[in-house]
Amino acid sequence: MVVVMAPGATEEQIARVTERVEETGGQAFVSRGVTRTIIGLVGDIESFHGLNLRVMPGVQDVYRISDPYKLVSLQHHPERSTVHVGREGHEVAIGPDTFTFIAGPCAVETAQQTLEAAEMAKAAGARLLRGGAFKPRTSPYAFQGLGVKGLEILADVREVTGLPIVTEIVDARDVKIVAEHADMLQVGTRNMANFGLLQAVGECGKPVLLKRGMTSTIEEWLMAAEYVAQRGNLDVVLCERGIRTFEPSTRNTLDISAVPVVQATSHLPVIVDPSHAGGRRDLVVPLSRAAIAVGADGVIVDVHPDPENALCDGPQALFGAELRALAQAVRQLPKAVGRR
Repeated sequence: MVVVMAPGATEEQIARVTERVEETGGQAFVSRGVTRTIIGLVGDIESFHGLNLRVMPGVQDVYRISDPYKLVSLQHHPERSTVHVGREGHEVAIGPDTFTFIAGPCAVETAQQTLEAAEMAKAAGARLLRGGAFKPRTSPYAFQGLGVKGLEILADVREVTGLPIVTEIVDARDVKIVAEHADMLQVGTRNMANFGLLQAVGECGKPVLLKRGMTSTIEEWLMAAEYVAQRGNLDVVLCERGIRTFEPSTRNTLDISAVPVVQATSHLPVIVDPSHAGGRRDLVVPLSRAAIAVGADGVIVDVHPDPENALCDGPQALFGAELRALAQAVRQLPKAVGRR
């Protein structure tokens, strides 16, 4: 069951609802979005009906949700959400009315490399800068990222370019330091089912980019988003980045159908990562075009000033002609599907 508070509900009114629920032995999880607050109830549904929560001050409505993911379901939130990323007055919107282009280096290697990649991304039309300071790698011998030094480089580049930062978080113990530097925290495919991490980013107060697990169903992906929402954060953007199948000709198989399926089920924005899906530079632009056509709310791609010497995922990083082709696609194609 979900209680939707009115836009002007006070903290006292929210507290009174949670207290009444807890008096019956239930649990109340408060999640705050940009325009409304939602309280998810866990416990005996029948006992909640007797509380008459709908008539309490500040309550807009009460819903019994059949989906297992209550807070991110479209059932109680009939209009799709927009998530705003960045400092006040400089926010970038990700949602149904816009198309958001996110780009940057897969990994922060040096200050100069990161700045050059950011300037390339911005020139191509990117509104947000992606860059990895912490890198979860399949091999323990591969480059693991610069850690806090990488975060500091990203923050410096933000000051120069004005691009808000999206960066990956891999350990719940690092949430505080990452949130101090970044504008949006990314949970990668390997950590989609790291429930402790999901709960930690749900409590950090920053928007979250949640990638789909490489072997996860759409329902499992949405349940992971529910972990974040249940801890108080409704500002979640989902990212389809390809799933692992039997096909070896691409790094992963981009499940383009996941975009409309999720949009019919959840109010959260959905973007696509064609770089990690295809794993090849020549596939990024065609997959990006497909993402735009199917109605994705944005794309996130790798760019690098010197892909041949990149420490992480160089074969999929864009530069030169491919980046110019993508810039043209994200400038022209969203208008054909009613996006800005």
